[in-house]
Amino acid sequence: MEIFESEELLHRIFCDPLPPSCGAAYIFGQTPDNESSIFQRAQSLVERGQTDAVWIPGTEAMSGYPGKTVWCDRITSYVSPELVQPVPTDPTDSLNTLIEAQATVRYAKAQGVKSLLVVAMPFHQQRAVMTIITVALAEYPTLRVYSAPGMAMDWQATVVHSQGTLQGKCYELIYGEQERIDKYGKKGDLASRGAVLNYLRQRRHGD
Repeated sequence: MEIFESEELLHRIFCDPLPPSCGAAYIFGQTPDNESSIFQRAQSLVERGQTDAVWIPGTEAMSGYPGKTVWCDRITSYVSPELVQPVPTDPTDSLNTLIEAQATVRYAKAQGVKSLLVVAMPFHQQRAVMTIITVALAEYPTLRVYSAPGMAMDWQATVVHSQGTLQGKCYELIYGEQERIDKYGKKGDLASRGAVLNYLRQRRHGD
């Protein structure tokens, strides 16, 4: 059954029924190679009225991420600047998925945001959602997390990803992401696929 649960988890993450509106959409930091996919998804969510707040990583340039100043400028081609909010992040020498997830969940809790859309590159989406849910289960279990993957990409395109140092075709990056899910799960930094699936099965749309 475990292999079939993994398939169910993927289907739920990539075909998540979104509520009419969410408190915010968080877009995970990415390299310039990949940002248009997630900016376009943010634009779609705003245009459909599914959120009126777009959160971005709150650091300046590091780990391949161009930084909040650059992104606040670039994203204005997709959404109104007044909707964009950098998420406060503790001082750090590097930026990674877990650091982003912790900052985002804590910000959501502090702001009283009850529902959150998670936006990442399609090859990164599963780990991004799993990491947000991992932190939410530990720190803010009533937060309702929804998955809104970035727009479809050219899977044959070669891009830079992961700390701005890993380069490969988009489809190849899927394998590295699965390896990270297994690695971080064994370390205890990431909830198991089964635990995340159970969260999604029990999640309900709320007010």
